[in-house]
Amino acid sequence: MTTYTARATRDNDRYWLVHVLELGHYTQARNVPEIETMARDLIATLLDVEPSTVDLEIDIQLPGTARERLARVESLREQEAEARREAASEARAAATELKRAGLSLRDIGKLLGVSFQRASQLTSGR
Repeated sequence: MTTYTARATRDNDRYWLVHVLELGHYTQARNVPEIETMARDLIATLLDVEPSTVDLEIDIQLPGTARERLARVESLREQEAEARREAASEARAAATELKRAGLSLRDIGKLLGVSFQRASQLTSGR
């Protein structure tokens, strides 16, 4: 199966111009979510196949350094998710240690900045 590449560039600040490279044909899309649909429909029409059977890669040409900024956003989001996982693990460990030291769930919750119900969950191993 041939993989088609649809390269989308912004055209006059209103539409996305979508070029299916392998076929040398163009179509337009009003917004980013529509790019894939329009490219699939163009290919399907030209080749007389079902749009769902088209193997397609989308290459959106972004202005300036936007692509690098979006990559940085993704990287920072991954770091944030990892930091949240680590923080949750440390909160469980701290809650367990405080419970072993004899503190009440209300005190543990206050120290961790969570409700006593959440402190109970953290110390129960769930």
